[in-house]
Amino acid sequence: MTIILTGCSSGIGAETAKQLKAQGARVIGFDLKAPAAHVDEYIPIDLNDYSAIEKAVTQLNERGDALCNIAGVPPTLPPAVQIKVNFFGLRHFTNLMIPKLNDNAQIINLASLVGMKWMQNLETINRLFALTNLGDIDGFLKGHNVFGDETYAFSKEAVIAWTMQAAHQWKERGITIKSISPGPVKTPILKDFEATIVKKQVSLPEEFKANPEDIARMVCFLCGDGGRWINGTNIPMDGGLWAFRMAPNLFK
Repeated sequence: MTIILTGCSSGIGAETAKQLKAQGARVIGFDLKAPAAHVDEYIPIDLNDYSAIEKAVTQLNERGDALCNIAGVPPTLPPAVQIKVNFFGLRHFTNLMIPKLNDNAQIINLASLVGMKWMQNLETINRLFALTNLGDIDGFLKGHNVFGDETYAFSKEAVIAWTMQAAHQWKERGITIKSISPGPVKTPILKDFEATIVKKQVSLPEEFKANPEDIARMVCFLCGDGGRWINGTNIPMDGGLWAFRMAPNLFK
């Protein structure tokens, strides 16, 4: 089995590559930075740049059985960069990779728990989907009152919505697509979330901070036969954080 994976040099991506290699898979990793280990082939990519994405795809000379879109940027970066990398770059890379995936391949997108309210913003998300000039992103965000670290949640809402929209796009080839929405994860960029999104929240008990291994196990599962009947859906992985916060309102 050959797995294509973005974000292979650190965090959840690096741990997923490690687990996949331990399971006997061939791993082709894409990232800005070269990984230290656990990939059979590394191809540099900048998901902030369409031309760089296209160049990277042309360097891949084999086919994959699964595509794991794990690379992403935190809410401390400029809003336009967050949207370009977390959504537009992911979508463009995936669409270009379809001819290089085998029939019945799996596509796994890494979203986020903060994107779970995507249905409340569906009208704005659909307008984002229709945006063709990435130079207009700053104006789009300003025009739709999406500011600062709110952009991160919006970018992940778009990932979840697009995952559902694309569920039957490649059905004649048996290719399925799904997303995973982790809560806080102990990766190198956790501090960026704690300084922005988490800082605005009432509490975040330590017990709800996942290890990269926890999320990587689900990614690996979805890459195999167990993920074939999971299509067009989003899987929250938060250790019960959502339930913890919702319980006072649900069970009075």
